[in-house]
Amino acid sequence: MTSQEHIRQRAYLRRRRVNRIALALSMGAMCFGLFWLFWILWETLRLGLAGLAWSTVSQMTPPPNEAGGIANAIYGSVLMVLLATLVGTPVGIMAGIYLAEYEPRSKLAALTRFVNDILLSAPSIVIGLFVYAVVVARFKSFSGWAGVIALALLVIPVVIRTTENMLQLVPASLREAAYALGTPRWKVITLITLRAARAGVVTGVLLAVARISGETAPLLFTALNNQFWSLNLSDPMASLPVTIFKFAMSPYENWQQLAWAGVFLITVTVLGLNVLARLLTRSKI
Repeated sequence: MTSQEHIRQRAYLRRRRVNRIALALSMGAMCFGLFWLFWILWETLRLGLAGLAWSTVSQMTPPPNEAGGIANAIYGSVLMVLLATLVGTPVGIMAGIYLAEYEPRSKLAALTRFVNDILLSAPSIVIGLFVYAVVVARFKSFSGWAGVIALALLVIPVVIRTTENMLQLVPASLREAAYALGTPRWKVITLITLRAARAGVVTGVLLAVARISGETAPLLFTALNNQFWSLNLSDPMASLPVTIFKFAMSPYENWQQLAWAGVFLITVTVLGLNVLARLLTRSKI
């Protein structure tokens, strides 16, 4: 064996050692993360299923050591998440269309992306404090509408980023063929590019809904909470995350059981939305 072959052989063995060490460390990190994930899921299933009953979804939040449920909190969460999605989704989709189709390299587009990146990385409690200062403090009242605004501000950046990325993946040849036939730009966007990217756009909306479904901090500063059933969004409104936070910190056993039942419901909902989003991303553009 020549000296050059000996050097190559040593380099090959060194790369194999480094590769094995990297694989071992990666597998260890993966097992470490999966261990805690499965432990959390097991505790959620064990304690959450134990607290589930028909009264959990049909009765109001009870006083300490009395029977009851979290129906008002479930209703408040569903209503505020639904309205926030209806408010934030059109804004996010239209902004994403502008960034991808109209002025992708303009100064306004660059500024919009910069602000959107800040909103994506900003802690949700900052959004809650902002809405508290702008809405709650000005009107001197906590309300469901303030909670909707806070959640909508969390929906918008997620939908913007997903919509822009999905539209950029649409082949340029589709646009060029439509323009060659004399199709107006707005028709090209609505009937061709947006339709081609609809699976990705819907996925972004579902991920945004999954994110806001478990947000607690923004609602603590905006919607606060309500022990009773309330249909008025102008008053404080109960929500599942805030109720879980309140009940989990209490010393009362029935409240703790209801908190675990709420955790189970939120976990199942978020897991279902993420699975649905994964299935939709398999669709070809």
